Amino acid sequence: MAFRLIFDGKFGGQVAHALKAAEQKPLVPKPEAKPASALWLLSALQREGRLLDFLQQNVSGFSDEEVGAAARVVHDGCRKVVQQYFKFEPGAREQEGATISIPAGFDPQRWRLTGNVSGQPPFRGTLRHHGWVVGEVRTPSVSESLDERVIAPAEVEIP
Repeated sequence: MAFRLIFDGKFGGQVAHALKAAEQKPLVPKPEAKPASALWLLSALQREGRLLDFLQQNVSGFSDEEVGAAARVVHDGCRKVVQQYFKFEPGAREQEGATISIPAGFDPQRWRLTGNVSGQPPFRGTLRHHGWVVGEVRTPSVSESLDERVIAPAEVEIP
């Protein structure tokens, strides 16, 4: 293409014209997809469990007892939200600790193989964690007028 710019005057003129027009016209960013449902969920976790307050706080200066007390409040509130809007099911039906076989063609999204993984399936190993799969989602639809960027409004106490 570089040779064409040099030796084809018509093409070179077109490129120069396009570059000049681009300089005069500001680039308009593409509109981002609105992650409203994810932000709504984050808002609910903040409202009920103060999750963001907890995560944004540097807890390294607090005692284990203080962190534990705060974690209990966060856990209770966030657990309430998760149980209200989602139903989870174990990814594997077997009991943790059981020896299981992973067949050829297994779904790597559902099974994470750890340890000494070599050769070809089927693999035999010990189930360390049964995993989780979402069985049901019950989140409400989000209003178009909602500013999903507001995770938690600023709170002002009026005396």
